[in-house]
Amino acid sequence: MNEIKFDDIDLEKYDEVSQKTVEKENELKTFLIEYVGEKNNPDNGEVTVEMIVNTMSQEFPEFVLTVAEENWIRGYQQAMVDMEVGERLVKEEIDNKDDEQP
Repeated sequence: MNEIKFDDIDLEKYDEVSQKTVEKENELKTFLIEYVGEKNNPDNGEVTVEMIVNTMSQEFPEFVLTVAEENWIRGYQQAMVDMEVGERLVKEEIDNKDDEQP
């Protein structure tokens, strides 16, 4: 089985999302962009996803914690499903090898 090495995980995708400038596409985004922009006063005037997350975690930690908990639970559930599937595949492979032996 392949071992996951966390040092090998590419965080570029996270960086791309977190550093992305947020556009005023709807009422909530407009409110968040303006609020975070006033709080952080970025030099270039652009508000990023990371800035919004940081502001939310400081001023509304209950919301961020709830989202993080939900994400953790879903990740844990997916890991359990992956383990069950992996165990089933290993068992099937062993059974197939046993059937092939004379």
